[in-house]
Amino acid sequence: MDKRHHGQVRAVAPATFDRQLLDINLSHDAGPPAVMGNDGGMRAHCGAESAKPVAEPSEPADPDGSAAPEHRRVTSFRTRRSTLTEKQQRTWDRLWPQLGTQARTEAGPAERLDTTAWFGRTAPVILEIGCGTGTSTLAMAQAEPDLDVVAAEVYKRGLAQLLCAIDREGVTNIRMVRGDGVEVLENMFAPGSLTGVRVFFPDPWPKSRHHKRRLLQPSTVALIADRLRPGGVLHAATDHAGYAEQIAEVGDAEPLLRRVPVAEQAGLPISVQRPTTKYESKAHHVGSAISELVWERR
Repeated sequence: MDKRHHGQVRAVAPATFDRQLLDINLSHDAGPPAVMGNDGGMRAHCGAESAKPVAEPSEPADPDGSAAPEHRRVTSFRTRRSTLTEKQQRTWDRLWPQLGTQARTEAGPAERLDTTAWFGRTAPVILEIGCGTGTSTLAMAQAEPDLDVVAAEVYKRGLAQLLCAIDREGVTNIRMVRGDGVEVLENMFAPGSLTGVRVFFPDPWPKSRHHKRRLLQPSTVALIADRLRPGGVLHAATDHAGYAEQIAEVGDAEPLLRRVPVAEQAGLPISVQRPTTKYESKAHHVGSAISELVWERR
């Protein structure tokens, strides 16, 4: 899936459910692609009870509500209103102190994570940036119990839904950080400390004047590459053709990364097989191809 250095290119018909690995779909016969945004498939509340929503104010760029940094950078996320059910709020109050932390507090950016202490074991660590409501996060963590997953997300409601699922399923290898994924990379992980970074369906910011807000810019990809250990994996997925082209170009231009052909992906230290979420299925039905790109750290 590469604009310049691609290998095999497959045409995908609008009704096809195949994902495209390592190529970019340039067919626009079906009209403009639907934008799926972040992964948001896990919509069930904690338990089956009908709960009264607990409203919160719109979430600021600094999601813990603390003062903004002096030099605010362009962020890749939007402001949204966060509403938790009473059940979700109770689960949050009970489990967040153990399983979650903030990327930034009133005192400033968080310090480096001690993942061995946090997870209670020494294991390879994967960072997922923008986990949404955690559909893929949960399923992939369950499939890879020997890996530890840190899920970063700005929006409290998505993290609350994932927290409920973790509680319900008894999953022990997921921890969560609420905040800007770039700050998480910069401040909470040391160079060469990650076995994998996953970025699934980041906001494509489709208007040209907003492209600067896209997450996977050269500086961010360089930061990801620096935080990966040799052999570590960057796995990105998007349903937006234009963003797929940009991601491919930026990733291939990063000297610390090497594109991984499909034939070699089975030998990677983390799985690149994702579950299909409800929102991804909707994208398929309207003819949007899913572009997946995989690199490893040289």
